[in-house]
Amino acid sequence: MDLMTLFQQWWQEVCISTLLNSFLISLLLLFSFFYLLKLTRGGELNLPPSPPKLPIIGNLHQLGTLLHRSLHILSNKYGPLLLLHMGNAPFLIVSSPEIATELIKGRDTDFLNRPQIRAANVLFCGCSDVAFCSYDDYWRQAKKLFIENLSQKRVQALQFVREEEVGEVVEKIRRSCMDGGAIDLSEICVAIAHTITCRASFSKMYEGEEGSLSLGHLVRQAVDLIGAFCFEDLFPSLGWMDVLTGFSSRLRRTSRALHAILDQIIEDHQTNGDSDQSDDRDFLDILLCVQKNGMPGHDLTKENIKALILDMFLGGTDSTATTMEWAMAELVKNPRVMKRAQEEVRSVVGKKSKVDEADIEQMGYLKCTIKETLRLHPPFILARKSSAPAKLEGYDIPARTRILINNWAIQRDPKLWDKPGEFFPERFVSNPIDFKGQNDKFFPFGMGPRSCPGISFAIIGTEQVLANLLYWFDWELPEGAAGEDLDMSEVYGVAIRKKIPLRLVPVLHYP
Repeated sequence: MDLMTLFQQWWQEVCISTLLNSFLISLLLLFSFFYLLKLTRGGELNLPPSPPKLPIIGNLHQLGTLLHRSLHILSNKYGPLLLLHMGNAPFLIVSSPEIATELIKGRDTDFLNRPQIRAANVLFCGCSDVAFCSYDDYWRQAKKLFIENLSQKRVQALQFVREEEVGEVVEKIRRSCMDGGAIDLSEICVAIAHTITCRASFSKMYEGEEGSLSLGHLVRQAVDLIGAFCFEDLFPSLGWMDVLTGFSSRLRRTSRALHAILDQIIEDHQTNGDSDQSDDRDFLDILLCVQKNGMPGHDLTKENIKALILDMFLGGTDSTATTMEWAMAELVKNPRVMKRAQEEVRSVVGKKSKVDEADIEQMGYLKCTIKETLRLHPPFILARKSSAPAKLEGYDIPARTRILINNWAIQRDPKLWDKPGEFFPERFVSNPIDFKGQNDKFFPFGMGPRSCPGISFAIIGTEQVLANLLYWFDWELPEGAAGEDLDMSEVYGVAIRKKIPLRLVPVLHYP
């Protein structure tokens, strides 16, 4: 090869290399231009206050295991409207009753949607339930079904179910009094809430096949998964990490087992039920009837039915049981309140052989005790999502921002409540405030269209259980421990549960 040929090859390589470098430099400059343009445009937005964040993880390092308390601490520092970045997801934290009211009631159409989370998407059949469904016509039709099933008339018709199931629990505790030992009251609260919800939904109890997990246990696992950390929800590109953490396998196992039981329940109802004619139809009967006759604008599928049934258990079992548990824990920890509540219950019931639900209407202090329990220990309100760019309190809220209303912080705000950390049911005596979210400083079940449709069902069941526990038994801590020493540590989730199960010694009371 002569010298001229070598020179020509070298010159071609130089030209190609120069062109390639020029192209790469141009591409880099182009990306830089658009990135700077994005930053410039982003800088024009008047975003809510936000603490400094780290690359990739955002503000996750500033959050502890008790999310409601971590958010409260950050809001005290940065203000009642706070923007956090949890991985790739922006979260707007609201800790002001006025802002919460404007967001929910004044601007509700902007903030009615739900963010799609993986666990809910899998467990609730593509989020085709009411709790996690997007705000659309299907959601409106589905919520009507819940309102029909959980109307005051329907809830009252289930009185015999509550009385039968609570009576069995009382008898079980009576027998345990013979031993003089402690019982797991947390477990009893979960069992009674699950049983009542089961009978309201299916007219009877259902469990899995022999050797498999029970429906109640699977529902509790499902609730835990909804509140668990999921990489895919915050870091979509790191969803594979959920395989390594075991989240994916737990979600898959729970979903398969849970839906297998629900499939069997639906098949049994279709084979043996008469959902069109019966006057005492359960919730599944109502859903099957709608499936047969049609829902306006939509076909109600079997998957939709399973998702709606699971909604009943999400609120009817977990949140209700947690409220019962916290109420008994607070009563034991506060003997003065326990004494007054028991005196009222026993005075109203007298020497009768059972507590009638008509009696409970006369137990004003018991009702105040439940309100105070829900003030201090409310269920955590599910996140919302902005459907389009919006303005709130003068700040720009980008589309697809997730919104968390920290009702726990609002209901403990010293500007709104006197001695907010104290368990003091008297604050609700002669106070017309209710559970339905009409008051912007007390809304344990949310407010607006997205509020829980099963409030009456949950509260009446809670009242019945607590009235019986206070009427038939006195309660002591094991080994003579003082009530003030009771551990009230929490575990964060859809319902903020007591970390250590409540173990108490029942002492039979003779009317």
